[in-house]
Amino acid sequence: MKIALLDSGIGLLAAAAALRTVRPDADLVLTSDPDGMPWGPRTPADITAHVLACARAAAAHEPDALVVACNTASVHALEALRAELEPGLPVIGTVPAIKPAAAAGRPVAIWATPATTGSPYQRGLIRDFAGRAAVTEVACPGLADAVERADDAAIDAAVAAAAALTPAGAAAIVLGCTHYELVAERIRAAVAPAAAPDLVLHGSAGAVAAQALRRIADLGRAAGAGTGRLTVLHSGRPAGLSPAAAHYAEGRLLAAQARAEAQAPARA
Repeated sequence: MKIALLDSGIGLLAAAAALRTVRPDADLVLTSDPDGMPWGPRTPADITAHVLACARAAAAHEPDALVVACNTASVHALEALRAELEPGLPVIGTVPAIKPAAAAGRPVAIWATPATTGSPYQRGLIRDFAGRAAVTEVACPGLADAVERADDAAIDAAVAAAAALTPAGAAAIVLGCTHYELVAERIRAAVAPAAAPDLVLHGSAGAVAAQALRRIADLGRAAGAGTGRLTVLHSGRPAGLSPAAAHYAEGRLLAAQARAEAQAPARA
């Protein structure tokens, strides 16, 4: 089994680690776009062009599924990706976990990039899935960029600013950017003093990993085991994991298993 994951940068690490945890045998292809990031300020047409270029580079490795582990890419390019690649290559998008976060009807905060906060896309998700829960949209300027750079001081500053805008008593926070999942516990620590005691953070990594495996199973490909190989593409070029990846537990997990896979033939 081989699964490709796509993002502008290291936001794909959370979903990749979720897949690696449940299917350590799966071969993973991580395709990102350091030459073109960030995608958020680009026009929808430009975002789509960059996403398609990354997807085509990954598709050349013949994966069984493609996970779009990026909210911005899912909003602007998912339709174009599916039109070009499906049905032969299932494409799984990322949607903020508003529905499960709001299921209990308690106050919810959605942390997202400034471009996504207040957008028709996010407002539509709130309308369709928030039910009776009170929802506060919290813009997080600079947080995704700080996570991408592994800049601890900038991460702490951006998290503190967003925590100050999060209503007291919030019972759930939706992490509306895949980068934020890499610093989930830092977000929890910043919000916890004013939040409900049972505060829950809702990311998307586990859900998209499970959906990718379901789509592969639907095509009858689930029986094919891989070797746990990790392939990294930067703007279409073969590369290694970004140095910033080692700053996060998810990146360290992937790097450790990649080293173990590389050393396996020598041990044999």
